[in-house]
Amino acid sequence: MIKNALLRLAIFFLYVFSLLPFWLLYILSDFLYIFIYYLVHYRRRVVRQNLINSFPEKTITEIKIIEKRFFRYFADFIVETVKAITLSEKELRKRVVLTNPELINKYYDRGRSIIAIGGHYCNWELAGLNFYFYTDKKFMIVYKPLSNAIFDKFFYTIRSRFGTIPVTMRQTLRKAVEFKNELTAIALLGDQTPSREELDYFVDFLNQKTPVFLGAEKIARSMNSVVLYYNMVRVKRGYYNYSLIPLFEEPKQTEPYEITKAHVKYLEDIIKREPQYWLWSHRRWKFKPEDVH
Repeated sequence: MIKNALLRLAIFFLYVFSLLPFWLLYILSDFLYIFIYYLVHYRRRVVRQNLINSFPEKTITEIKIIEKRFFRYFADFIVETVKAITLSEKELRKRVVLTNPELINKYYDRGRSIIAIGGHYCNWELAGLNFYFYTDKKFMIVYKPLSNAIFDKFFYTIRSRFGTIPVTMRQTLRKAVEFKNELTAIALLGDQTPSREELDYFVDFLNQKTPVFLGAEKIARSMNSVVLYYNMVRVKRGYYNYSLIPLFEEPKQTEPYEITKAHVKYLEDIIKREPQYWLWSHRRWKFKPEDVH
């Protein structure tokens, strides 16, 4: 009871915090960076090791530069995500822009549904909120439920603010089948880490054997939905553009694992160009191929 009361109090303060203007939030973000990086050392060991393993060709000096840039951006990501609690549609449209929305209607006009795959890159939460503005069809975002029910409900409320339908990973295929007679768009993150029980397939990603979900591929092949990659770019502090990149227009004609390999490779290329915007604090490589029984 006490724990739940404290969590609800924390959510209340997050709401109040979200009412602050962006300029003040970014000042607070500068202090947050110092706090998480220099004072509490939040997952610095995890981030450092992930970077070393991913970029063996880089010197330790280069690794440290990326590491600091990541934590600076991570602090911005935190305050931007909190701001999303009360962010208006007008402000969100101004700060996050889809550069080629005509592509959505192009496929809808052909009677095709869409699967948009991305990664934990730039502010994927804002992209998920913003995408709904460009479609008048059902738009679902796939998410991994949090272990705490109160915070899970809190983030569900944020993600569904403008009409988006949040769907858990386990429900995705069932929901896709439920709406099979309607044109839909489904957005999901292709770099989620499977649980130990779901270690089915590994790919080469950032110089490491990496377990991946096959959900996007399974849905695309079963529903024959067009597979797109949404490529998000940070223009400047607090402003983003993202583009939809067609990967497969006829997924039923692809070979097994072809879709999965393609979207993982696309993300890898993006990360290599500007690595500071990927979520390096995530324990992405906690499972190895030998963990599969």
